[in-house]
Order: sequence, then C-alpha cells, then structure tokens
Amino acid sequence: MRGGPARDGLRKRDEVRWPGEDLERILNMQNSREVIDGLLRKTYAERMGVTDSPWADTLRKWTGQGYPKNAEGNPVEAHEHFHYDMAGCGGWFDWHPHIGFSEVLEETEEWKVMKNGSGAVLKWWKDKSGTPEHIDFRMSDRKIWERDYRPLLLESPEKRVNLEAAKENLNKRKKEGYWTFFGHLFIWEGMRQSMGDYVMYTSLITDPDWIHDYNRVYTDLYMQCYRILFERAGLPDGIWMYEDLGYKGNLFCSPKTLEELIFPYYKEVVEFFHGYDLPVVLHTCGYTEPALDLIAQTGFDGLHPMEAKAGNDIFRIADRYADIFALVGGLDVRVFETNDKERIRKEVVRYIQGLKDRNVRWVFGSDHSLSTNIDYDAYVYALEVYREHGAY
Repeated sequence: MRGGPARDGLRKRDEVRWPGEDLERILNMQNSREVIDGLLRKTYAERMGVTDSPWADTLRKWTGQGYPKNAEGNPVEAHEHFHYDMAGCGGWFDWHPHIGFSEVLEETEEWKVMKNGSGAVLKWWKDKSGTPEHIDFRMSDRKIWERDYRPLLLESPEKRVNLEAAKENLNKRKKEGYWTFFGHLFIWEGMRQSMGDYVMYTSLITDPDWIHDYNRVYTDLYMQCYRILFERAGLPDGIWMYEDLGYKGNLFCSPKTLEELIFPYYKEVVEFFHGYDLPVVLHTCGYTEPALDLIAQTGFDGLHPMEAKAGNDIFRIADRYADIFALVGGLDVRVFETNDKERIRKEVVRYIQGLKDRNVRWVFGSDHSLSTNIDYDAYVYALEVYREHGAY
C-alpha cells in the first residue's frame, strides 16, 4: 500500500457499537465509501464492509420469497436493497479487436451460440447464470493474431468506451455514498476468450513471445481506455480486476509461468491505477494460494473471493497476508446454501471473530456469489448476524 500505516492503524474503539436492529444508526456512521476506503488504504474503518453478487436467477427466485421489485417488475438492484458498500459503475469497454461485433450462430429457448469480436464461438445459457461453453476459436496461432486481429487493437480506443453510462452511474453512486469502482477483465481472461484454453495453455510453453506480444498490446489498450474513462467520465474510488487464475485444487499454470508471462503486465497496470491514487481489488476464482506471493508483490490492495470450495482457507491466508491485502468475501457459500439459520449464525460468527482476532481488514461476503440454492430469508438472516458483530 502506498505510504499507508500498518494494519494496526485499524484500531478498535470502545465507543463504537453496531446493533443489528438499528440500521438507521449504522447508516449514519461512516458511509460506505469511508468504510471501504479505510479498509483498502489501511487507515480507520468503524466496521467490516459488506458486498456480494447474487446471481440474476437468484434474485428472480427471491422475488417470490419477498424480495422487492422495481416499477418495471424486475428485482431491485442488490447493492441498494442489502446496503452493500461497493457499487460497480462501468468500465466494461469493448476489448475485442472487432468493435461492436456479435453474431448469433444458433439459438434455442435455453441457449444461444454466439461469435464474438475476437473470432471465438461460445455457447451461453439464456436464462441461467454460468460461464459459457467453448465451441471454436479462430485465433489459433500467432500468424492469424498478427494478420487479422492485432492491427485492429492499435486503432481508436475512444470508440470502445461508453462514457455516458460510466459518467451517469459514477455520479449517481457517488451521491448515494457508495464506494464506487470500475471493473473489467484483463489479459488472462482475454486470452481464454480469444484463443481458447488449449491454444492459450500450449502457447504459454511453445510460443511465449506471442503471449508477451498479446499482453503488451492489450495492456497498452487497457491503459488508453481507462485514461479516457478517468479524464472524461471521472475517477471512481477504486478498480476491480477480474482474472480467474485457478480451478479446484490448483492454478491453471505454474507460478513460474505466471511470474514470467503474466504478472509483469499486472504490475504495470496496477502501478498505472495507483498513479491515479486508486486502490485495486483482484478477483481471482479457484485455488489461488500458490500465487499469493506474486499477487502481494504486484501491489494489489484487496483480494477476492478466496473460494473455500476450491481449497482456499481464509484464515490461513489472513495469517500470512493480512498486512498486505484487505480480504473481500471468502465465507463458504455452502453455509448459506444450508438455509439452516442456527448453522448460519454459528459460521458467520466464527468467520467474523476469527478475522477480528487476526485484526484483518475484511469485507463480509461469500466466497464467490449467491446461488439459487440460497433462500432469501436465510441470506437476510446472515446479514443480520453480520450486523450484530461487524463493528471493529
């Protein structure tokens, strides 16, 4: 962290209380922006933060269990209803070589097969949350990249950015007191959605020069697009970078490969954001503990989501890295999925107390997102327990 005090700057104050039944009082203490800013910058926060990501189909299920709808009959936004502290405000510019390209190749009532602007064909559920099935990838070697795609990425970054939406969302959420952020994928996820897993993983070994060239071009493009966003739409309070580096039980490649081919570009873009005094949260799914030394050395300010079901242990991570990161999420979502309030209380209190005992800067949340296995009242109860115990 840039020039901030050590984590013992997050001091407990006897006068701070946070009763779960007094939400209005809670909201009149530090606002969301102040809480998250304090956690990420290692200054003072009165309480643990809170954020999460209910699936769209989870929210639709919950509307039948008492979750409110807006005037159009759709579920209200989760961060508004649950008083989350973080609010995304855009930043998802078009990163594909062919700007604005999307072609439906096949469609049924349940799914559609689409070609994106990088030449990749992916199969998406229409009414379910989930990652796409990989069907086909045209960017199958370096010659195709250099001839058909690379030149397009050197042109017109301003055409890729939705300035109006970003500016409108940013101004609205700032006025409401949220900690605002822009978020996007970066080079690792970009390669997977451009080359596909097989070509990407083999090229890490057989053609590292291509990987470096891809990452160089895209790092430059991302910084150009973000510069446009910052200068014309405004500065958020921070950045989220979405890069899934692991699966259950392991990383997708060795730490050595990440260190040589991927993390130099992470470091460059994190330093770019820090140049605007913006903290950066890294979202990385799967088992990522073997990469945490690299992540720490790169300068990230927050880490999400530390998936328990993939093998991560938030307490083990806290013991080693709490001086470096604010931890976001990490609470085993399978606890919520039991819908057993007694167990939910026990586990939420265990997580909160265990992290307090380690003086951890924590944003309460699940270890990824909230599935349709969770009932609305069970999740509301989990938040009530958090509010009873979340004051530092």
